[in-house]
Amino acid sequence: MNKITRIKTSNRMSQIVIHNDTIYLAGQVGNIGDGVAEQTKTCLEKVEALLNEAGSDKTRILQSTIWLDNMADFGKMNEVWDAWITPGTSPARACGGAKLATTEYKVEVIVIAARK
Repeated sequence: MNKITRIKTSNRMSQIVIHNDTIYLAGQVGNIGDGVAEQTKTCLEKVEALLNEAGSDKTRILQSTIWLDNMADFGKMNEVWDAWITPGTSPARACGGAKLATTEYKVEVIVIAARK
């Protein structure tokens, strides 16, 4: 059966969509006013909380897409990412530069993961 479950849903989007045993998270952003490292840390904390709510964890991430408003921040973002990711469980990942929803956001993290 192709069951779809939507969690934390509004008229615009769902924070979590589960299709069979695959979890799709909406893009997560940090706190306005924080630097890129702090925003990255907040994004990853949100990702981890949503994955836990969906019955998974960061070791089950299949793919991540990361958007930076300034590619000069790539190194700072990677320092936080590298400290967060569990060794041996690195997902497929892409990172690119983009204008984000507001100019105050410096990073956005999008994740697809498997359920436990």
